[in-house]
Amino acid sequence: MLTDDDIRDLISLPKVIEKRDPASGYREEYGHRRCRLYLRAKSESGETFRVFIRQNMKFTDNFSVGLTYLTGDSRMGRITLTRYNGPHGEYSRDPDGHFAAPHIHRITEEEIASGSDQPEELHREITDRYTTFDQALRTFFTDIAADGFESHFPKSIQARMFDES
Repeated sequence: MLTDDDIRDLISLPKVIEKRDPASGYREEYGHRRCRLYLRAKSESGETFRVFIRQNMKFTDNFSVGLTYLTGDSRMGRITLTRYNGPHGEYSRDPDGHFAAPHIHRITEEEIASGSDQPEELHREITDRYTTFDQALRTFFTDIAADGFESHFPKSIQARMFDES
């Protein structure tokens, strides 16, 4: 089982993007645009990860960008370590109000041990580190130490000129 230190280390481990699917742009499914990226750790151990990106095409502030650790262990499977969300555009049913604001989910050791079928949903924090999709992409890829994301998302780099981040 992963400890909180393991989780923190996996998120901050320097990574390189090996593949994007689709190679450019996004595929459209069920009113969202989506893509995936496959990453490998730069360390000798070569851990593998997948990034998923989803953005609602009508309500573009509703997005999700997440990092999944591909454990290689059939018992552990895949573990979503962190996910950066925009507001979901609905009244929040939770006291923290996270549905109505940008927020970040991070899995914890305790949540993995809980036996929940969606443990990554339990721990979240509202953030002011980003407000737009492009800001979230930059923040996310910086936080997960992924080199070369700029070549896959040039629009997010161009957007930097027009915002404060």
